[in-house]
Amino acid sequence: MTSPVSETQSFTLQFMGAAGVVTGSKHLLRTPEITVLIDCGLFQGLKNLRQLNRQTLPVEAASIQVVIITHAHLDHTGYLPVLVRNGFKGKIYLTGPTSALTEIILLDSAKLQEEDADHAIHAGYSKHSPALPLYTQEDARETFKHLQICAHNEWIELSKHIRFRFKKNGHILGSCFVEMDCFEKRIVFSGDLGKQESYSLAPPLIPEKADILVIESTYGDRLHPATSSEKELSDIIHDVIHKKGTLLIPSFAVGRAQDLMLLINLMKKKNFIPDIPVYLDSPMGKNATEVYRDFPDWHKLPPEQCADMWNNIIWVSDLKETYKVIDKPGPKIVIAASGMLTGGRVLHYLKNYLGQHQNTILLTGYQAAGTRGRALRSKVHEIKIFGSYYPVKAEVKEMATLSAHADQRELINWMKAIPNKPERIFIVHGEPSASYALELKIHDELGWNAVTPIMNETFELAGKQNIRGADATAPALPENVTK
Repeated sequence: MTSPVSETQSFTLQFMGAAGVVTGSKHLLRTPEITVLIDCGLFQGLKNLRQLNRQTLPVEAASIQVVIITHAHLDHTGYLPVLVRNGFKGKIYLTGPTSALTEIILLDSAKLQEEDADHAIHAGYSKHSPALPLYTQEDARETFKHLQICAHNEWIELSKHIRFRFKKNGHILGSCFVEMDCFEKRIVFSGDLGKQESYSLAPPLIPEKADILVIESTYGDRLHPATSSEKELSDIIHDVIHKKGTLLIPSFAVGRAQDLMLLINLMKKKNFIPDIPVYLDSPMGKNATEVYRDFPDWHKLPPEQCADMWNNIIWVSDLKETYKVIDKPGPKIVIAASGMLTGGRVLHYLKNYLGQHQNTILLTGYQAAGTRGRALRSKVHEIKIFGSYYPVKAEVKEMATLSAHADQRELINWMKAIPNKPERIFIVHGEPSASYALELKIHDELGWNAVTPIMNETFELAGKQNIRGADATAPALPENVTK
């Protein structure tokens, strides 16, 4: 890694996802020695974003030698089976917990896509004959053959002038930012950066240095409330108990579900709330919870706390049990996937509980544009579920204190702690309002140059030059997710 590099030696960085939007993370690094893809996620939310998953990538899958995954969430891993099916032959590097969670998430994603395709065929609403899933469970299992587990903080040599390592970033179990040495430049990919304070994870580590920084901006335009999560959730639960209703919490099965289980159990032990029943209706959430027990070095929960989190939840295993839980009178708490109400068991609860004033729907994480979660957050009067419209009479509340993403202040403080001033910062993984707000804050507070790429934009990086690509091939996007 110490050989001299010519000033004419160049490499490029192309943003094939999470550019002007939060989902679909794919950052392509082309170098004279190797081509590397950092994250390989699905687009989610708005229909014309989801349609991008069916479009051909602007690069041949077989030309990519390496994929590096920052964490297991679907918007960072969900396109992997398509990449493998289309000819990718290389290794997919990831941490141990990320590997375990990725297998769970991809199999669940494939199963849902197969079910959706079958439903479309039988319901006759597909424009394609026959309707096909984006990928199958078999495709997912083929992907697992490429997974290569890496230890934390271990340098992995990819070629003569390129190496990388994972450093914990506090977002979900196993998540990391990536430090990469590339022709005497240190590139840092933040992944999804976690908060400073978490019930289960240590705060994000700080990069040793960063010449080029790719930073997420999910909450780049806002600050999380200073309210205590325990106080806020306790008040919501007591209100539901008073109304004799059900608290329905749509939740991401990996990360958020476990934090909710932990927090509710903690509040019961402190007698902040009575011992009302708590159901977790997510097979993937149950499997993800088991991963916490398998990787104790990746979180700060002692074994007895993990056991309590496991033993004080009522697990719902199948759809028949789902309907039994729906029919049980309140008060009770139901945690069910998916977190943005795009599909899954939570929709069965939603259609039954939305029309009743005594119930509360609690949103606890980011809600992408075009999802039912975003619609509820926007106070719509009705929601479409399984082809029918349901009036919104239940109370809808939002809890930002449980977010797994750093807010604007935490993002700035994390960057400020980097020992050197980066030559260039690329802002990704945010809606335009969030990305541009963070771009302005970086300029005004840190005095650093930052740019927000558009979809498929390529940047040439050579020596001390940083040239912005002029011919991005951005697909048509809706007005609220474009520049």
